[in-house]
Amino acid sequence: MPDPRIQKALRALSDNIEQVIVGKKEVIDLAIITLLCRGHLLIEDVPGLGKTMLARAIAGSLSLDFKRVQFTPDLLPSDVTGVSIYNQKSGEFDFRPGPVFTNLLLADEINRATPRTQSSLLESMEERQVTTDGTTRPLPPVFMVVATQNPIELQGTYPLPEAQLDRFFMRVSVGYPARNEEVRVMEMQIREHPIHGIKPVLTEEHVRFMQNAVTEAHIDRSLLAYIVDIVNATRKHPELQVGASPRGSLSLMRAAQAMVLLRGMEFVEPTVIKTLARHVLTHRLIVKPQARLKGLTEAKVVEEILQGIPAPV
Repeated sequence: MPDPRIQKALRALSDNIEQVIVGKKEVIDLAIITLLCRGHLLIEDVPGLGKTMLARAIAGSLSLDFKRVQFTPDLLPSDVTGVSIYNQKSGEFDFRPGPVFTNLLLADEINRATPRTQSSLLESMEERQVTTDGTTRPLPPVFMVVATQNPIELQGTYPLPEAQLDRFFMRVSVGYPARNEEVRVMEMQIREHPIHGIKPVLTEEHVRFMQNAVTEAHIDRSLLAYIVDIVNATRKHPELQVGASPRGSLSLMRAAQAMVLLRGMEFVEPTVIKTLARHVLTHRLIVKPQARLKGLTEAKVVEEILQGIPAPV
């Protein structure tokens, strides 16, 4: 049975974020699912649609340590991970932790930095540790990277390496607001931006409790096979250069479990998997150049696969 305490906490978190992000309930839910699954979120869209504000609203709703890094072409890996500085008094090198040593890291406009700097997050995102100067240092138990990026077609951007894209649990797009939603956004900011008034509603203990509860959500073996069939279809698709990795299968399974927790359901249903597949899988796929010229996208491939594979009853 769904735990009413978790349902109450998740509603409070969602409602708190919606004080800042208007009319984007689905995006907020996907961000919460990523947090529950101990994953990392990539928000991709054109400038000015609230990507950074969504990350700040998530951080402001949680009693967690939050740090922000503005990724630029001259940013160095040590600016993210930290640096050792010689201490003249002790005659030894002292390590000064970088902003990655936090609970929630906002990597703003991550694809404006060079690939070398982008790759500085690879170890921390996968193994939740940072190795510098031969020493490995663990990150906090609750650690999440929320990265924003502009579409790669825009000037001054570098595409994220495939290895890093695969480490993001989900990729979401905020999208333009509807007319009435945009009017509401303007009304809310006549005097002051609502982000300045947001208060934490959950502690680190709440988050860790809910993260542990995700794994208790029931998912039938037939649905596990359904997920594998979907992922296998991406690997065999003639128009794809790269299909989804086993990390994609695991992420889709865990996201479905978290959706059950978020919605207060008894168990995972096939519709949940179909809803989440596009957000979990598309950024792990690479369409062949000749197919992309014909207008094929990763999202279209996933939709085609979902329509071609019958869901378990």
